[in-house]
Amino acid sequence: MSFDALDTWWWPYLFILIAGAVTTDSWRFLGVWLGGKVSEESDAMVFVRCVATALVAAVIAGLIVSPAGALAATPLAVRIGSAAGGFVAYLAAGKRVLVGVVACEVILVGWMLLFPIESAA
Repeated sequence: MSFDALDTWWWPYLFILIAGAVTTDSWRFLGVWLGGKVSEESDAMVFVRCVATALVAAVIAGLIVSPAGALAATPLAVRIGSAAGGFVAYLAAGKRVLVGVVACEVILVGWMLLFPIESAA
């Protein structure tokens, strides 16, 4: 079975859905199965949590340093400042993730509304 196996409009979508589900869900099921047998305080689980946190931090850093779309038009200082403001709000609110995310968005969108980006067109 390949991406070009059928010549219909819906086949690429079905192929992507099946391929994505098989590759993602198989690892999720394996993780749940193995994770249920491992203590949360074991060295293996601490390592897994550290790696997962590092991956999330790397994705966020990538979005801040080299974003795409409209966010790329905002100055780096604004992106870093909104992330820092969101982090401060997160800590001030007793480590509530939603408060930090909303604060970061409010700072970033507020700056974009106050200083609109002029299009080159």
